[in-house]
Amino acid sequence: MGGADKGLLVHHGQPLVNHAIARLKPQVETIIVSANRNLDVYAALGHRVVRDTVADVTRSAGPLAGWLAGLQACDTDWLVSVPCDAPDLPGDLVARLHAAALAAAASAVYATTTDGPHPTFALLQRSLAPELERFLEQGGRRIRDWLSAVDAVPVPFAEESAFANLNHPDDLR
Repeated sequence: MGGADKGLLVHHGQPLVNHAIARLKPQVETIIVSANRNLDVYAALGHRVVRDTVADVTRSAGPLAGWLAGLQACDTDWLVSVPCDAPDLPGDLVARLHAAALAAAASAVYATTTDGPHPTFALLQRSLAPELERFLEQGGRRIRDWLSAVDAVPVPFAEESAFANLNHPDDLR
């Protein structure tokens, strides 16, 4: 979207980040926002904001760097991750991911639909932080590669539209 800060783009009268927060708030005790710019704007939303913590050599670490910052800041056993550009995420996302993680004794799980995997919708044990940090330090960048390395379990969801990302200006209407 032309380099714009996606979380602050307006969809149905609200910044995208507000939609994600509204959907997550009933599902979790604490919300942590991962951002690397417009930190004051995100902080004004009333939730903790964390920046990427990886060294300069891994500047382009992408979403995994946000996951690492979240895992390092998290004070619970689990961290749920959702992208800010998917305003219709399921209202039971966390419960379903958590139940699947417990049933499979998995330290990481992620959503999947018949459309394919949605790895940015994930539930991760905080204890994975050192492993993720090593992966990033070794040059790893792909979410799917890291999830595979930690034997993450896919969790099927039927609601494909709940995982739709808004990636084009026309999607914001």
